[in-house]
This record gives sequence, C-alpha cells and structure tokens, in this order.
Amino acid sequence: MAAKGKSKSGNKKIEISIPNGIAKKIEKGMDKGCKPKVEKCNFSGGCLYGLGFIGAAVYYVSTATGFWNGVWGLIKALVWPAFLTFYAMKFLGM
Repeated sequence: MAAKGKSKSGNKKIEISIPNGIAKKIEKGMDKGCKPKVEKCNFSGGCLYGLGFIGAAVYYVSTATGFWNGVWGLIKALVWPAFLTFYAMKFLGM
C-alpha cells in the first residue's frame, strides 16, 4: 500500500510505502476509532540504582571523618555507576 499526498505548500508529492500486513492493521484500527497501543516496559534500572545510591551513601557517610567528607561521600554516592564502570573496564584491560 502506498500513501500519496501533497505537502502543505502543495508543490511536492510525498510517497510512503507501508507493508500490507501493517497497513491492514492500521486501517482496521482506524475503522474502529481505536488509538494504537503503546507497549511499555515495566522493568526499570532505577530501583537498582536507588538501592545502590542508598548503600553507597550509608557507606561513604559512615566512614567520613568530617562534615565536608560526608558531603563529598553523598556526591560520590550519586555517581557510583561511573566508578564501577571505570574500574571494571580498567580491570578487564579495555
């Protein structure tokens, strides 16, 4: 199926090729007045990052010898994946 039409200026023609199977699904959905479904991924790495942040923050703050060392520990806890990646790649010789 090919969709043809003119641009807003009316000067150029636009042609788009859509495979038949997809075109039939689109037409079927439009006939029913349905919106296309959007697939969502329910797993997020944010939970793992959050737990890692809490663990790193507790570690760095508990080992801090002063106030500014504790603040620096919170900053390091925010970017712990960067440290992990850096030292893992260094260890693997990449």
